[in-house]
Amino acid sequence: MSGENKIYLQDKSIVVPGDLIAEGNFQIPWSPYIIKQSNKYFASVVGILEIKEPVFEVIPLEGSHYYPRIGDTVIALVKDVEQYGWIVDIKAPYSAYLPAASLLGRPANVGEDLRRYIDVGDFVIAKLESFDRTSDPTLSVKGKGLGRVSTGTVIDVLPVKVPRIVGKGRSMMDTLSTETGCDLIVAQNGRVWANCPSIEKEKILITAIRTIEQESHTKGLTDRIKKLIKESLGDKSVTSSEAQTNT
Repeated sequence: MSGENKIYLQDKSIVVPGDLIAEGNFQIPWSPYIIKQSNKYFASVVGILEIKEPVFEVIPLEGSHYYPRIGDTVIALVKDVEQYGWIVDIKAPYSAYLPAASLLGRPANVGEDLRRYIDVGDFVIAKLESFDRTSDPTLSVKGKGLGRVSTGTVIDVLPVKVPRIVGKGRSMMDTLSTETGCDLIVAQNGRVWANCPSIEKEKILITAIRTIEQESHTKGLTDRIKKLIKESLGDKSVTSSEAQTNT
């Protein structure tokens, strides 16, 4: 809290639509989950208030849509191929567009079959390049690690659970990757790309992610996920340690 700014609720408080969160002039990013009226900030959804001085945000507990923000990394599902690009689903209320020039480094030629590069049903890792709410989002695959997904698997999650899957300072994401050995990309639009060393570890990773989704509002989740993975992998030291503690 600073100057004339005042936050009325505590960190991790559960909020419901209409709850007064704060009053003042906070420099917070636009969020569909916070409504500002005059100098007052209200919750617009049921969620958890996270305070990171001098700002705050509301993490919704439910919600299946992704709200695009420029610069976000997204995993898009190709729905259609047009003459000069691809129509893709990013789990937003509207479709997004990936121009062919972004992938090819040049405009598509007349009559060129873009299915040779990316086809319907493919996944693409991309950056959200432009969006102003008067036109559909445009994506770009220019950059390291971006482009068509050719290995691994894509796991759908609720977009509102993405912050918990990433964790504070990437703590949860690092735990998932370190304990399972899987390479991960957690996209802001509610899709996780994973490339695991075995099918068994991929299944354990998915179980861990589903647990995070279900228990995202609880404390001590990172430690429980670490324990779940170790036990699933047959790490006897976890059970032995508990047994010794209980004797």
